[in-house]
Amino acid sequence: MLKPLLTILTCATLLTTACENRQDLPKPRAYPKIVYPKRGYLTYTNPECPFSFGYPQYADIVRDSTHFNDPLYNDCWFDIFVPDFDCRLYCSYYQIGKEKTLEELKADAFEMADWHNKKANYIEEQRIQRGDDLQGIAFRIEGPAATPFEFYLTDNKTHFFRGALYFNTQINTDSLAPLYNFVLEDIARLIETFEWRN
Repeated sequence: MLKPLLTILTCATLLTTACENRQDLPKPRAYPKIVYPKRGYLTYTNPECPFSFGYPQYADIVRDSTHFNDPLYNDCWFDIFVPDFDCRLYCSYYQIGKEKTLEELKADAFEMADWHNKKANYIEEQRIQRGDDLQGIAFRIEGPAATPFEFYLTDNKTHFFRGALYFNTQINTDSLAPLYNFVLEDIARLIETFEWRN
């Protein structure tokens, strides 16, 4: 009776020890280490565009020649591209009343944010108010939606500016959270420093 018990214990000990010392066992998946760039800001100005703002020094302003294969609406449509994180803040500007009213532009912004409700867990709307000439709404989109953040700014008379953040990667909210929080500080800086120039 004692011999079978000793045999079972010996086998169990050998198996446990053998598994602990194996070097070829697969390791659990992990996210790569993130190296954050040093913070610093430049000022975006363009004689064709009636606004200025601060943007990160490690980002590039990229202007596309087309938008969904159509010519761009105006010269003030561009992307703020952060190569370290492979993400873009798509920026567009409209002159109110030229082709759309203020109410139509606001409705478009809400519709674009609401489109992500298919995948989002939650969308939080946050009012932006900096005096009478700069107001807007920020949309924080939680869950596996294509964009985690969108916003618009307006003076309610002439100007309307919209931004939408996209990461060029498969959506994984856990792994993107640190990058998103880092980039969100840059977007907050953009909004804080945003000014209409005329």
